[in-house]
Amino acid sequence: MIDISNFAFSKLTKDSLVHTFNCNDDAQNYANELLAVTYTLTEKHSKKIAAYFSLLNDKVAYDPNNKGFWNRINRKIHNNKRRKNYPSVKIGRLAVASEYENQGLGSFIINFIKSYMIKDNKTGCRFLTVDAYAKATDFYKKNDFEYITSLDVLDTTRLMYFDLKNIIK
Repeated sequence: MIDISNFAFSKLTKDSLVHTFNCNDDAQNYANELLAVTYTLTEKHSKKIAAYFSLLNDKVAYDPNNKGFWNRINRKIHNNKRRKNYPSVKIGRLAVASEYENQGLGSFIINFIKSYMIKDNKTGCRFLTVDAYAKATDFYKKNDFEYITSLDVLDTTRLMYFDLKNIIK
């Protein structure tokens, strides 16, 4: 396990360079269009970027083809607050540099995002969502994300969610 205290988060800016990842133009274009914000996790001493992730607004919406999921969600929400969609934040990208893989940084980032979204209730966000690559679904399941539907089981990505209310004491 890696010593997390040796790392710091920062928001990706126009002056930030991410040589480790192939995301500079993409992240900057999303930021310029106000579609997503990208953050980096940097090693304090070497200034090497160990990981990055992007966050953007999303919603969990009613789908008549997925009533079982919707019923599970609605049972957790007080009757007079039930809606046809609920606010969420999507993890648009999450990548860890190969030299830092399998050392717990990905789960550290997921836990940071969970805490960040509920601390002082910044956006009124109930859920985190992710379009997880099929090869990454085990990682998200390990971090308590669940599938929204089984209709995407053969797709290259699976829509998953985490209910932030699960961690509020």
